[in-house]
Amino acid sequence: MSLSWGEGFRALGRWRKVLRVTDVPEKSGTAAHERPAVDETRRRPRVSGLTLRILAINLFAVAIPLVGLLYMDRYQDSLIEAELEALTRQGSIFAKGVAALAVEPEFSEATELSKDLVRRMVRHASDQFGTRLRLFAPDGHLMADSNSFGRAGGIVQIRPLPPPEVSGVSPSRWLDRLYDLLVDWLPRGGDFPRYEEQRIQRAENYPEALDAMQGRNARAVRTMPDGGLILTTAVPVRRYKQVLGALMLSTDGAEIDKAMRDVRFEILGVFAFVFGVTILLSLYLAGTITRPVQKLAAAAERIRRDRTRETEIPGFEGRDDEIGDLARAMREMTEALWQRMDAIDRFAADVAHEIKNPLTSVRSAVETASKVQDPEKQKKLMGIILDDVQRLDRLISDISEASRLDAELSRTGTETVNLGAVLATLAEVYASTENPHGVKVQTTVNGSADLRVRGSENRLVQVIRNLVSNAITFSPEGGSVRLTAGADPVDGREVIITVEDDGPGIPENKLEAIFDRFYSERPSGEKFGTHSGLGLSISRQIVEASSGRLWAENRSGADGSVIGARFVIRLPRVMQ
Repeated sequence: MSLSWGEGFRALGRWRKVLRVTDVPEKSGTAAHERPAVDETRRRPRVSGLTLRILAINLFAVAIPLVGLLYMDRYQDSLIEAELEALTRQGSIFAKGVAALAVEPEFSEATELSKDLVRRMVRHASDQFGTRLRLFAPDGHLMADSNSFGRAGGIVQIRPLPPPEVSGVSPSRWLDRLYDLLVDWLPRGGDFPRYEEQRIQRAENYPEALDAMQGRNARAVRTMPDGGLILTTAVPVRRYKQVLGALMLSTDGAEIDKAMRDVRFEILGVFAFVFGVTILLSLYLAGTITRPVQKLAAAAERIRRDRTRETEIPGFEGRDDEIGDLARAMREMTEALWQRMDAIDRFAADVAHEIKNPLTSVRSAVETASKVQDPEKQKKLMGIILDDVQRLDRLISDISEASRLDAELSRTGTETVNLGAVLATLAEVYASTENPHGVKVQTTVNGSADLRVRGSENRLVQVIRNLVSNAITFSPEGGSVRLTAGADPVDGREVIITVEDDGPGIPENKLEAIFDRFYSERPSGEKFGTHSGLGLSISRQIVEASSGRLWAENRSGADGSVIGARFVIRLPRVMQ
């Protein structure tokens, strides 16, 4: 990769600005000191939103069956059915008594009921049964009503009065009112018709009474204006299989409402306990989640604000759950960021050092050229300046490549690369290309040619060609470089690539240092400044981005002497 003169000097200017900013300390009163202070603890609600969500979800799950149980439509229907059955039995017993005793004279063949006897019997039976009794004659008119007292022309209507209201508001009365509001809000079970009592009552007003006139038992459920229920049953009054009238028994739904109230209060009591336990458990659960998350957020905020390593992310070592995993991941991420910042600082310092040398040489050459009058010496100085400028160009190009590589590797997705096919292509390239040293490149693929790995094909090719190029440089005239690839002979889970040369090898204490940025150990006789020392560093960065490893070692002969260098790449193999 190469840059034009203009691009090179613009990049050089940007690096000099970076170095100048990092080297010059901040002065008091600069913009950095004028930044508004960040509050150490950001304002957060007293109850976190996560806590409210956990409470809402848990309480909603408990409230759904609660509302369903408070409705209790089937239970109410069973109570109504039982009450109607009891009314029917009472009515049947009383109807038999009326048919036997309310006919005058008793031993005659009369087929009509005595109104006076019916009224007295209805009145006394109503006190015993606790229900309202009405008896309709076969022609439909009302013969007797337990809610009426007296004869025709002096009839008094009897209606029970509601209990007197108690002054003040007691807790029980407050609960009763709350219960009434809740019950009124709930839908009523069944679609019952509204009860309307006519001033002059006849059997035609009540379908169940008409059914009783036909000799059938009948029932009906209606709603009162106040929302309560009124239950009615009608039974025929028979004498020798002749229907003498229709007896209708009515009662309100107070007992049903009381039974429903008792059951609902028991359910409410149980669910109050369940709600309390649910709230406590939800708060405990939310606390085990939100408090650690808030601590992690506060630590991250302090690190962002202070920009020092004194603040650490809490580890929560005792937690073997997702919160512990999050804390450990954040600590590792923070440490990786600090390492990245250290690497950037070292890289900036290395760049400053590497650029300063050719710039110093250029400046010295320029200053000397302006003073020297000898054309031959001026020509040599201009050659030095040209070499230094070319060195700067190569250096800036490699620096740009190295600084852009990390971001490119993190952005670019990986692909499956068949290194067997890649090496076959490289073998053809090296076979058809002659290098200045006359070094031959021998490419060998051991075993199966299916050597698939995950990574970027262009970048992996760049690594291999860089290693081969270095090996050619250090190989003697007419020597050979051996490029070999194959699967790991132990388990076949890795692809191993080796590049071997017959050169002088690498000093033992420099086997790791050669991968440092700007490290340059070139063969004797090679022109200084030809290489920037970034090639091996970039190669290792590419291999590690593919989850692999790259290292260097020396080849030894039978007598233990160094007979060349070997670079080894190991990459995870994509198994079928």
